Amino acid sequence: MGGILEQIIDEHGEHLLRLAYFYVKNRQTAEDIVQEVFIKFSQCNYEERGQLRAFLSTLTINRSKDYLKSWHYKKLLVQEKVFPMKWNKQRDELVVAEERSSVGAAILKLSLLYREPIVLYYFEEMKIHDISRLLRVSENTVTTRLRRAREALKSYLKQEEWEVLKDE
Repeated sequence: MGGILEQIIDEHGEHLLRLAYFYVKNRQTAEDIVQEVFIKFSQCNYEERGQLRAFLSTLTINRSKDYLKSWHYKKLLVQEKVFPMKWNKQRDELVVAEERSSVGAAILKLSLLYREPIVLYYFEEMKIHDISRLLRVSENTVTTRLRRAREALKSYLKQEEWEVLKDE
């Protein structure tokens, strides 16, 4: 499994890191999550059916959401509010790269409620039906959240960037 696992990590690692980052907004945490996902993957009996990327993405999303519900994360949020300067200095290269991309920066400003369907729809290229199943909400809810997210993004983006995210 070693060589195969290394190949899977090479192929999917960066994508999963970016996905986790869009949830947790912290490079180190995103790396930890992706590492946990690969450890979990290496321990499960996964049969390749052409769905590996989707499978790994789902594991990453679920682990990211677990992290956002965790005591550790809630404690960090309190620390950021109490000591804002200290935390702002810990900006890393992934944050900077995403924020240089104005679309990435705009998406990161959205609340998770709206950020999640945008990331799944545009970056994961998931269909509304699949997003609905993954998030356990109706397709109408997904559509509404996508629309509201796009409306929020419109105020952050220049016209040409906005064209990219317009409703197809």
